[in-house]
Amino acid sequence: MARALALLDELAASETGLGVNELARRIAVNPSTASRLLATLESGGLVQRDGQGPYRLGLRLVTLADRVLSRLDLQALARPVLVDLMQSTGETATLSVPGEREAITVDSVPSRSSVVSMARLGRPSISHATAVGKVMLAFGGGGVPPERDLVALTDRTITDRRALVAEVDSVRERGYGTVFGEREQDVNAIAAPVFDNTGALAAILGLQGPASRLEDPTRLLATLRRGAATLTGALGGRA
Repeated sequence: MARALALLDELAASETGLGVNELARRIAVNPSTASRLLATLESGGLVQRDGQGPYRLGLRLVTLADRVLSRLDLQALARPVLVDLMQSTGETATLSVPGEREAITVDSVPSRSSVVSMARLGRPSISHATAVGKVMLAFGGGGVPPERDLVALTDRTITDRRALVAEVDSVRERGYGTVFGEREQDVNAIAAPVFDNTGALAAILGLQGPASRLEDPTRLLATLRRGAATLTGALGGRA
């Protein structure tokens, strides 16, 4: 891995590209080792060359960079929205982004109340047991998990696939998802989608709190929808 990264660094510093022998010399390996590393990088689109010419950085790096930058831009745009949501509702506000199978929490603003529902950054949503996860299923384009994956986390978790399909259809129709103690017995939550300029799901905003205080999370819906509309607009999308 270190040698592959060294090759990429050398190519990034070169304006005209570099051959195998020169790259091998620069990272202090033999040419056969450099050739194998370059073949692996080339197969992944990270480097490229015309015929037998010098190697250059590949176009896939542009795609990867765009994804990183878009996520950073999203978090920067979302931060004031999260702060406003927390201040307006008194509950923990979260920002999640779609992953391959589940949404991932990438930012949060915790409630200032003495009893707080904390959101752990980097924690995947559980699609059948969280408000964020239900929104991901409804608007993310993926299918509802098979019944064998619908593990009961509390006595309120949906474990019947037909019931989950109906719930996801309802989330899609009304435009938001809720949970009532389905992942954690004492936590209720509500979540809404954020769309980008292509109409694709870009993020999910959520509000969560202790069930003892947030008996009905839908009372926060109007505020949550305003936040989602604001962030959607900032991304060039339409609510």
